[in-house]
Amino acid sequence: MNILEVKDLRKRFGDNQVLKGISLSLKKGEVLSIIGSSGGGKTTLLRCLNFLEIANSGLITVGGKTVFAAQEGEKPTIAPEAQLSFGLVFQQFNLFPQYSVIENLMLAPKLRAKRNKSGISSAEIEEKAQELLATVGLSEKANEYPCRLSGGQQQRVAIARALMLSPDILCFDEPTSSLDPELTGEVLR
Repeated sequence: MNILEVKDLRKRFGDNQVLKGISLSLKKGEVLSIIGSSGGGKTTLLRCLNFLEIANSGLITVGGKTVFAAQEGEKPTIAPEAQLSFGLVFQQFNLFPQYSVIENLMLAPKLRAKRNKSGISSAEIEEKAQELLATVGLSEKANEYPCRLSGGQQQRVAIARALMLSPDILCFDEPTSSLDPELTGEVLR
């Protein structure tokens, strides 16, 4: 079974049709690279998968469950857990400069726990954050601020942050040449 299936995904901004019927499938453990020229829709596709943009039409299934379905001109159906299926590492990492590394990792899980009244404690969230920092080799940087980190360290914090909610699928919106294949492969195993 495919972990991800995208069928006929379309997105336009006004008259500009950016995604023109994208279809793809991905099995668990597979890596898919989407390459193309600047302005070709790569980031828009990832933003639609992560529900930072809403596609105009198409179907997205994760693990056999439909998380998004839309027909042109109709209101889309989005499963409540849809956003949790995906993690995204942004091109510019988008770390919050006013928060330390550990706070950057803990922010989304704390907000989710509060919103869902899940009973997950801050201590449990911090423990997971510390484990992920150890995985990416940055345990000693937990209390540093993003401006005090190198670009590679910021990238590793962004990867750890994307993994904090245990997504089924991890998306990287950045030039492939900037990814550390050894680190990325280790984190994704």
